[in-house]
Amino acid sequence: MRSGSNPEKENRILKTDSYHRVVIPVYIPNLTDHYFKDGLKILKYCLESLLATTHSKTRITLINNASCTEVVTYLETLKGSHAAIDQLFHSDINLGKVNAIYSAVKSNLESLITISDADVLFLPGWQQATEQVFVDFPKAGMVSPVPSSKAYNTSFLNATLYYGFSTGTLKFKDVKDPDGLVKFQESIGRELYKPVHLQKYLTLSNKEATAVVGCGHFVATMRAQVFEKAPPFPSTFKIVGGSENTYFDIPNDEAGLLRLATHGNYAYHLGNEVEDWMAPAFEESLKTPSEKNTINDQLKDEVKGISKQQQFIGKLIYKLFIRVGFVKRWYFSALGMKDPNY
Repeated sequence: MRSGSNPEKENRILKTDSYHRVVIPVYIPNLTDHYFKDGLKILKYCLESLLATTHSKTRITLINNASCTEVVTYLETLKGSHAAIDQLFHSDINLGKVNAIYSAVKSNLESLITISDADVLFLPGWQQATEQVFVDFPKAGMVSPVPSSKAYNTSFLNATLYYGFSTGTLKFKDVKDPDGLVKFQESIGRELYKPVHLQKYLTLSNKEATAVVGCGHFVATMRAQVFEKAPPFPSTFKIVGGSENTYFDIPNDEAGLLRLATHGNYAYHLGNEVEDWMAPAFEESLKTPSEKNTINDQLKDEVKGISKQQQFIGKLIYKLFIRVGFVKRWYFSALGMKDPNY
């Protein structure tokens, strides 16, 4: 039996006062195995630094991806004490990173969506700096607060390379925070950068601003419209296996949008072991002023990407100017990189 009329029928339009959502899947199945022993402490660094550094137009989605009881208890306690965390989803099986993220992405209305691993330490100003890149480069579709001097060398930058080449905005500039690059390579346990990579990176630089070309996806902010270009079926891989390329990187390029990073470093990848430097960095992140600026009026609308023909030209630019050694050395020299070992 149904009595009366559902009042929601008179309030049919979905609205939200937020424009930026952060989505973080959490998979910490135990705290005993060596790989996961510091997992809960790393997670606390991640989520509490995030809460301290986001503005009032932000909402947070956490996905418990079959984590252990201690982690679940922490997540539920955190949600209960922070209004910004408006979604906490639970899965008894590990859905994998991509599927967990898409379960939230496809059901929310925010125009910007940050996807992040659960081992990222967010630094003061990361959100403002990231959003500013979208303002300064309106065709940006994917922006990370962690720049990398080797991120230019990927096959999913066709739109970005065409834009930079055609506008004459590609330039080498000084690395702003070399310590961030050092900490990143330490966090993944292998040497990634040569000394020259700690000095210069390839950027898009116009009169208004500078952004670094390319970015990774352990933490990145994306326009919601990018996800419309993703495959319509779930990923069959929990992690890696090309899943992040397929569901994040390629859709951004297919949308004809730029893939960039902030000029400065505004987050750290922590890895799975607590180190001495992390506690002071975490304490610094908690000192963010309570008043945090937003620039939402400039970020709500979808943007028109670079055409398919221009993307094809960008692919040719990549193959010739990035992959062919002697052409790359000549071109990079013209852009300000004289070291042939870059």
